Amino acid sequence: MGTWNSRGLRGSTLEDLINLTNERYLESGLALIQKIPTPITPIAIDKESRHITLAYFEQKSTVDYIGAVQGIPVCFDAKECSADTFALQNIHEHQVEFMKQFEKQGGIAFFIIYYTHKDLFYYLPYEMLSFFWERAVCGGRKSFRFEELNPEYILPKKNGIFVPYLDMLQKDLEDRE
Repeated sequence: MGTWNSRGLRGSTLEDLINLTNERYLESGLALIQKIPTPITPIAIDKESRHITLAYFEQKSTVDYIGAVQGIPVCFDAKECSADTFALQNIHEHQVEFMKQFEKQGGIAFFIIYYTHKDLFYYLPYEMLSFFWERAVCGGRKSFRFEELNPEYILPKKNGIFVPYLDMLQKDLEDRE
């Protein structure tokens, strides 16, 4: 089982940017999105600083964020990728299943992928993830390439909004009609 300190601070900058974006969306009355903490059980605590130095995860996490945008339930997960190929092993089966069930209930599920080497954010709708996931389950590629993605879902750069995913959420909704 993985431990908290074995994962280092992967993704923490991305999550910080998303958290700041969510604060801005809340201040503007556009969305209420909460970061879902992963429950941990501390194993070792530094007595001087009172910081947890080693812990294990109590249960499998579902997604990083959940909330509502103008009355629409949304959930999403944030991932970083440092190459043009994204390995599906970075996504867990229970996350895919949670997103599938979330969408069955009328919600919108997606991933935000930060391609660090390109310095761009990508909105991956659940439907696209599901296609790549099923391909892997049926014996195909266990990853997807950047070239396979729809370029219309690259998040635009915007002043004052670090990860402007609401524009792509709107596109996702329009593409479902």
